[in-house]
Amino acid sequence: MKLSGNGLSNLQKRILSAIVLVVVAVILTWAGGFGFGLLASAIAFGVMFEWQLMSKGRMSGLTGGLSWVVLIATLLALLFTQHVLSMFLILFVGAAVVAMLGGRQSGYWPAAGLVYAGFPAIALTLLRGDTGDGFAAILFLFAVVWATDIFAYFNGKALGGPKLAPRFSPNKTWSGAIGGTAAGVAAGVACASFITPGGGMSLPFIALLISIIAQLGDLGESWMKRKFGAKDSGTLIPGHGGVMDRVDGLVAAAALLYVIGAILVTPETPYDILF
Repeated sequence: MKLSGNGLSNLQKRILSAIVLVVVAVILTWAGGFGFGLLASAIAFGVMFEWQLMSKGRMSGLTGGLSWVVLIATLLALLFTQHVLSMFLILFVGAAVVAMLGGRQSGYWPAAGLVYAGFPAIALTLLRGDTGDGFAAILFLFAVVWATDIFAYFNGKALGGPKLAPRFSPNKTWSGAIGGTAAGVAAGVACASFITPGGGMSLPFIALLISIIAQLGDLGESWMKRKFGAKDSGTLIPGHGGVMDRVDGLVAAAALLYVIGAILVTPETPYDILF
């Protein structure tokens, strides 16, 4: 195995970084409350910074700066009030104002980045809440997304074969996508069964949807990098690149799971219908 200048290969860096990130994420998820809100906010900050860095040619100082103001206001509401309507109003009204002020040339990209960074942070925080069911929901989400990501990567490397979507990402294969989806569903079912033995009949289908949307999120971020000529979204995480490179699937999956929960879950049966 070829070593880099500091004695670690890129794969070793990737594995070590992943272990650290998983440990931190699980600890803060278990803690919940303000600590988990900080994790969600940190993800949003990283995503926003890298989105604007890659698309800086498509925004003005006004639209870029206003996007940051709106995101910070949204995250402050997330951390200190968690008032659902306030968070969504700040985020989506702010994004609409950014889009109108900038127009197609300099407003749409920062507005899209604002929603892409802010909505998943809200979704993650509301999913976690302050209950054991929320903790189970986030663990389920992590299990599906991480298993999908890991097995798609290694299965694709091992088996190769036809490309999944070469226009968006030249390296992803159908074998990786299918293997990742199967692993994601299996991990989600196993995680939920461990938490609440028996599970719900809708669980495998929900895990399937989350696995697919996570891979679509990955493809979308790959398309954006190709569009702006970037190899990685950033350099913050050794072996992985940037924050967006690591959470592209998670942010899409978190948004989907929140929408599913908002439709299916009621105060009388919190998450029971899912698990």
